[in-house]
Amino acid sequence: MSPVQVGVVMGSSSDWDILRHAVQILQEFGIAHEARVLSAHRMPDDMFAYAQDAAGRGLKAIIAGAGGAAHLPGMLAAKTTVPVLGVPVPSRHLQGVDSLHSIVQMPRGIPVATFAIGEAGAANAALFAVAMLAVDDPALRAKLDAFRSRQTEAARGMTVPPAP
Repeated sequence: MSPVQVGVVMGSSSDWDILRHAVQILQEFGIAHEARVLSAHRMPDDMFAYAQDAAGRGLKAIIAGAGGAAHLPGMLAAKTTVPVLGVPVPSRHLQGVDSLHSIVQMPRGIPVATFAIGEAGAANAALFAVAMLAVDDPALRAKLDAFRSRQTEAARGMTVPPAP
């Protein structure tokens, strides 16, 4: 089995409904990954250890999903140079806008690539990780090109109901 290249972490198991879309994409492309709960607020020591050990364990990217205050992506980025891809998870009261603002408003010098709120953001974060890995992997690039071609063909095949 190949070494884990992408970490998928979330602040709570309730975030899995969103982050599973990232995992599905990684599986589709055959990317070795791990998924786990890593709460910035309830387990900060574990979160810092994960970030500090990420590069040494061979991680090439960390997809971090969080809702509400959404500190997980930024705090991970503060402790590692492994690229962090932030996914805002919809929250009950503010539908994820709070999470988006929290993740995207990182101070200069500590970047977090931030994606859309919810399922689309999780899938796109995984596709972004695939694209990063494909830079040095021609076989993976071919898989990504084929994925994009399938998307194009699906869009070309779409029809709308005829006008009345």
